[in-house]
Amino acid sequence: MAYLSDPVTILKGVGPTKAKQFAALNIYTLEDLICHFPRGYEDRTRIVSISDMEVDRPACFKAVVMNTPRTNHIRKGLDITKVQVADHSGRLNLTFFNQKFTAEQLNYGEEYIFYGTLTGDYTGYQVTSPSFERLDSAPVVTRRVLPIYPLTAGLSNATMLKTIQQAMAICDTPAEIIPEPIRRQYGILPAERAYQAIHMPSSMEEAELAKRRLIFEEFFVFSAGLSLMRASRQQKWVKPYNKKGLSAFIDAVPFALTGAQTRAIEEIKTDLCSGKPMNRLLQGDVGSGKTMVAAAAAYLAVQNGQQAALMAPTEILAEQHYQGLNKLLSPLGVRLQLLTGGMTAKQKREGREAMEAGAVDLVIGTHALISEGSAFKNLGLVIADEQHRFGVAQRQALASKGDAPHLLVMSATPIPRTLALIMYGDLDVSVLDELPPGRQKVDTFLVGENMRARVNAFIRKQAQEGHQSFVVCPAVEEAEELNIKAASVWAETLQKTVFPDLRVSLIHGQMKSAQKEEVMAAFAAGQADILVATTVIEVGVDVPNATLMVIEDADRFGLSQLHQLRGRVGRGKEKSYCILTSHNKNPETLSRLKALCSTNDGFRIAEEDLRLRGPGDFFGSRQSGLPVFRVANLACDLKTLKEAQAASVRWIEEMGTKSTPEGEVLRRRIGELFRRSAGTMN
Repeated sequence: MAYLSDPVTILKGVGPTKAKQFAALNIYTLEDLICHFPRGYEDRTRIVSISDMEVDRPACFKAVVMNTPRTNHIRKGLDITKVQVADHSGRLNLTFFNQKFTAEQLNYGEEYIFYGTLTGDYTGYQVTSPSFERLDSAPVVTRRVLPIYPLTAGLSNATMLKTIQQAMAICDTPAEIIPEPIRRQYGILPAERAYQAIHMPSSMEEAELAKRRLIFEEFFVFSAGLSLMRASRQQKWVKPYNKKGLSAFIDAVPFALTGAQTRAIEEIKTDLCSGKPMNRLLQGDVGSGKTMVAAAAAYLAVQNGQQAALMAPTEILAEQHYQGLNKLLSPLGVRLQLLTGGMTAKQKREGREAMEAGAVDLVIGTHALISEGSAFKNLGLVIADEQHRFGVAQRQALASKGDAPHLLVMSATPIPRTLALIMYGDLDVSVLDELPPGRQKVDTFLVGENMRARVNAFIRKQAQEGHQSFVVCPAVEEAEELNIKAASVWAETLQKTVFPDLRVSLIHGQMKSAQKEEVMAAFAAGQADILVATTVIEVGVDVPNATLMVIEDADRFGLSQLHQLRGRVGRGKEKSYCILTSHNKNPETLSRLKALCSTNDGFRIAEEDLRLRGPGDFFGSRQSGLPVFRVANLACDLKTLKEAQAASVRWIEEMGTKSTPEGEVLRRRIGELFRRSAGTMN
């Protein structure tokens, strides 16, 4: 017997070349191989007569070979082999391209089972390159439910299936982690049967049962992980904060807080004064004032003798947070420090020394905050901005820099409840559902290329009135095959041809950090009329004088991403607009874009985006902090998700501190899932 941890190279037929091909699919061990699940199935169990076959619909049929296969050499690299078969209902021509030796396995007068797709019209029908096997052979490609796997270059579906079957014949399937009472309650297959059935189902019904088990298992593992994280934090004790430390901060805020901000600050204050580590999500739409709430939390931490850290996903946003919070908090005696990867080695070293010595109170930075060289003297509060770009593993890494610090994560992307259940299951939630005074509705329009002259005239009008415009493109460089606008090319066109008298600048993700910050700072200071950009400006950029957002090839973006980009304007007192351009005529695409024009409600937009695009593309990027599920689909499996969450919470409560074989396996699986999730991040 072999072990799940053994490399795939112990299998017959898997040498160095095949091992590299499997590695391209992240398959290194027998467990990886057994957990490489089908993406779908073909039901080849039903056998039809030739006369009952339907055009363009694959089918299994039983037929006798009516002549000896004949091959014609057409030209170099092209041989065509033809043979005729028949059953009681009719005759059919089979054609094989460059499969002379395969076709010659068909013997005149013998009966075979075939699987293929009928093509043609009243002038003649045929089946091209069907799979086939003898009646007396074991079902391999016919008379069975055939799993269809995700593949890579060099690996065929037949090879994948054969290799998985070989692995399952020599080692046990992954251990059971779902207790029997839970399996019985929710109708879940045992692990061994589910792993067998997912790869070798006897029917489509059994395949569905196996898939449900594995979906439940993935949700159960992740939910249990979140429950354990929540429970472990709740078991810790921290010194309660003094509730009276916020009056000076409230007096210093230059405007009246909204009711939602006040409510969120009170919820956070209650957490900080409870003696238990806070673990809270602050969720709100674009411009709802999350940063001010975070500033209140940071100020309260500093007033209670502790350091705070705010981690932002980009250097531009970190710099912006630093400038804004420094202006607000420095007069109140708070010492701030900026720490980003783009700083010089000396600046980073001095910053880290100050952090470790306790010479700074609030550190604002990027992933540099969780690097090995960063340490704090007394970290009491961790704030992660744009949480969906970090994920569970990243926020845990930052929290580990202190002794059970309080944790506040913020998201400016409204998350549908479906997604929030799985992404933030370990967090309490505060929602900012009001916009501060001065924030206004941004009128949004969808136009085609035929409106280009009017769009350009509107951009010029904004400049003439002393306002600025963003122009966002989906690509940095030109790619003819995609037929989309590239920021670098479009910026040059606008400057040289369309607006030679205006100031056009360019920013994109391939530029160095210092360069990006310089361009953004100049635009914010009013030194350019038009900023052509990629989605690098999606998050956090604050230019109150910008009144127009033009998004080129808007069909290339997700709705939530478009909503984020739209949120870059309307931040000042002047009326603001968003123009979506698209030459895509697909009715579904146009309907999706029109949905954005009809509402400014980020939560409604997010629900629609999740329904249309699915969770993998919800944020317009794979680097979303989502757990890496092999089978489960957050958009489709909500019922199973809720069942698995309820089961995992109850199981954690019942288990307490008891140690069981199932519990140990579950903890190992939780660690593996979180490590896989962390591995997908930037």
